[in-house]
Amino acid sequence: MQTASLLYYFLLVCWCIDFVENQTNGIPRRQRRRMRYRGSRKGSSTNHRPNRQPQIKTSTTVAVVPSVPLINIDDGITEVFDSLIGLSGHESSYSVLPGKVICDETTCLSLTCHKTEIPEGECCPVCSDIVLNISLDDTPEISGASPEPNDPSDPMLLQPLHTQAEMDELLRREKEELEGREKEIHKKDDEKRKRKEKKSQEEKKKHGYEAHQKEEEEISRREEEKRRAYEEEELQIEKEEEEKRKGNELPEQERKQQKSEEEEEEEDEHILRGDVFRMPPRFPIPVPPAEIPPLPTGCSISDTTVSCINARLTQIPPITDPELTSLELEGNTITSIPDEAFNGIPNLERLDLSKNNITSPGIGPQAFKILKKLKRLYMDGNALVHIPPELPSALEELKINENHLHAIDEDSLQELKNLVTLELEGNKLSEANVSPLALRPLKSLSYLRLGRNKFRTVPQGLPTSIEELYLENNQIEEISEICFNHTSNINIIVLKHNKLEENRIAPLAWINQENLESIDLSYNKLYHVPSYLPKSLLHLVLIGNQIERIPGYVFGHMKPGLEYLYLSFNKLNNDGIDPVSFYGAYLSLRELFLDHNELKFVPFGITEMKALSFLRLNNNKIRTVPPERICRSVVDDDNVDADSNDDDEEEVEDSHLEHLHLENNFINTRELSPYAFSCIRSYSSVVLKPQKIK
Repeated sequence: MQTASLLYYFLLVCWCIDFVENQTNGIPRRQRRRMRYRGSRKGSSTNHRPNRQPQIKTSTTVAVVPSVPLINIDDGITEVFDSLIGLSGHESSYSVLPGKVICDETTCLSLTCHKTEIPEGECCPVCSDIVLNISLDDTPEISGASPEPNDPSDPMLLQPLHTQAEMDELLRREKEELEGREKEIHKKDDEKRKRKEKKSQEEKKKHGYEAHQKEEEEISRREEEKRRAYEEEELQIEKEEEEKRKGNELPEQERKQQKSEEEEEEEDEHILRGDVFRMPPRFPIPVPPAEIPPLPTGCSISDTTVSCINARLTQIPPITDPELTSLELEGNTITSIPDEAFNGIPNLERLDLSKNNITSPGIGPQAFKILKKLKRLYMDGNALVHIPPELPSALEELKINENHLHAIDEDSLQELKNLVTLELEGNKLSEANVSPLALRPLKSLSYLRLGRNKFRTVPQGLPTSIEELYLENNQIEEISEICFNHTSNINIIVLKHNKLEENRIAPLAWINQENLESIDLSYNKLYHVPSYLPKSLLHLVLIGNQIERIPGYVFGHMKPGLEYLYLSFNKLNNDGIDPVSFYGAYLSLRELFLDHNELKFVPFGITEMKALSFLRLNNNKIRTVPPERICRSVVDDDNVDADSNDDDEEEVEDSHLEHLHLENNFINTRELSPYAFSCIRSYSSVVLKPQKIK
């Protein structure tokens, strides 16, 4: 009987072992690894999570088999039965009798539990909170495995968890966002490429098609390389971002498990836990350049210039292009300039607002302040009554001609220390409404135009840097001694179309000027050539006066000497020209205009002008041209010896006269001496026809 019982018990143990192995083989390898990993972690912990234990019941004919404790699950599920088949190479001896278990000498495993107990019918102590009851009638259940991920008893899964549908939706949104960003980048790149292609069309006309084609191909290649590099960098950043996000979302033991699985298997399964969120990229994503709004109808772009001439604009177009340096808005109907008008083009260097309807109240106080690099501002033909405020200090050229300016105070031009050219023609300015201190701040001013205003005297307070002064078409009646006291650099003065008389020009007004080379006094009220002209004068224009006389020695004090003298359209006659009227200009005078006067014969002194190349005597009352008045020639060959002939030939050769005009006089060309124009190298340069009829 005892032998049968032992045999029966041995068969029962074998069956249990075989059953457990079959169950273990049915568990996926991935789950076993997870159980081993978690089991090792739990085995090292002092707190053990209770596991559901299967129970095995004996039949009624056999004594009840005591419960087998689950001592440790470190080495796999088969260790549930370590107390039966031996633990760590040691084996417990049992004497099994019907109805009871007798303990022999036993080697038991040392436990690390907080609380232990020896179950009934056992010889070794077990952890009181981990007991596995085995019953033969129940369906075997493996309790050594860690709970499945959806087991609510697992504390690791108590954190928020996305469903598969939510995960798919999040991934889909991320993918759509990435695709949308890539499309936007491609779109902006295409638009930028189109703008550059449009610019390149203008360059083709200048540099030739072949050279431009190579440059265009090089630019396209560079743009394509930049675009590809940008896309690769974007994809790499997104990939690193996704990997980093997944790495941060996985619990620490899951990442370790994933690493272990990648080493053992070829297939990886990624389990995402917790909220899915985007991590900031490691590198900042480059911001594409701002898109340039389309230009209004009638506007065109060439290189760095936008041209909207006569485009029927009523306001400043909203242009955004930091590379733009020139904007042309001439010939529109713009009435105002708001403060934010040029915010999109801060690097503008040239701005043309001519021929619009801009008013002073319509200009914002900060309208031009943002244009720190503006050098040229043109506002001709508007309705301004004051100079615009807050003009950029970098301004070098300012034109406000043909407006309604009626005042310039001392602060109007205060900050324009770099201004070189100032044009204020065609306004309502006068010495009464222009402050004497208004122009003093302009330390760099060299070119000033104040024509077509209402000045009666030369404006006071001219900058010392002034070189060219234009005051034509005013009402200037006199030039005082102090007008040019501080303008030692002045070179050109234009005073035509005024009301000047020679006795209203002070003797010391400009005689001591050392750099003044040109004076234009045309169309004034002069009756004779003014005296006390500047010593350095080279160019004197007296056209359209009522000059009747050229005083003797009037040019005698000039050094190096007058070169250009224009006396056309006056009332000169032969009595008003003395033999010494041109004294001081014999060796320097190059051009002499005496046309449209009342001369009856060629004036004296012409033959003394060694440098003269251009002589106008047309439209006078000349009837004859004696041989000695223009060219020195031999009249009577019989009375002159050979030596004198040689001297005459040398004198003829020394003449520089190239152009002579005698048309519209009363000359009988048939009666002219053959020696009258012998000093002129080409007879085609002598104009004699037509002549007036008596």
